[in-house]
Amino acid sequence: MTRARVLLIEDEADIRALLRNVVEREGMQVIEAGDGREGLRAFYKYQPDLVVLDLGLPELDGLQVLERIRELGDVPVLILSARGSELDKVRGLRGGADDYLTKPFGRQELVARMEAIIRRAGVRNPAVAEVLADELLEIDFPHRRVTAAGNEVELTPTEFRLAAAFARHPDQVLSRDQILEMVWADSSRHSPDQVRLYVGYLRRKLRDASGAEPIETVHGFGYRYSPRR
Repeated sequence: MTRARVLLIEDEADIRALLRNVVEREGMQVIEAGDGREGLRAFYKYQPDLVVLDLGLPELDGLQVLERIRELGDVPVLILSARGSELDKVRGLRGGADDYLTKPFGRQELVARMEAIIRRAGVRNPAVAEVLADELLEIDFPHRRVTAAGNEVELTPTEFRLAAAFARHPDQVLSRDQILEMVWADSSRHSPDQVRLYVGYLRRKLRDASGAEPIETVHGFGYRYSPRR
């Protein structure tokens, strides 16, 4: 595990203590908050690498907190809630959460999901370059900035992760399932149609910024990014 800073926003003290114990055993730093407003103050102050967020919070509920976090950027969010209906999960994921885990939860599953989110985000991992550059793209991870042929490209958080996935695997054919795993973390929960949709968005923005068409559809297999195309 990486030395990530995790913000736990949970109003039940016993669950918060359990979460702290699990997270600290994995070598991560922990910040705690007992309600939505306190959670947002801690988010602004400490700039965590991952937020573990309950939905049933006093002051501001979890979906309101998630909305504020998403207004500020793409810090990974794992919802941890007793609300287990499909509608609640859909609302959380569509609201911008990276994953949704229903209480009661297993410790190993919680750790595995946190590891997957952090791995995808590349949090504080010295093996991941802070700036990734090739003949076409330059991706500045700390500042979440992308340029194509020297021109800045405005990307959504999902488009940013997709561009990073391609740039880390130049000239390789990536299947839709591989892209789902790298960008959305769970290939079983999202449709391959989302890959096609977001590849289209990214293609258009790169073309507008650089005039290049670096992402090729390999029919029957997936997509290949070639910065020299």
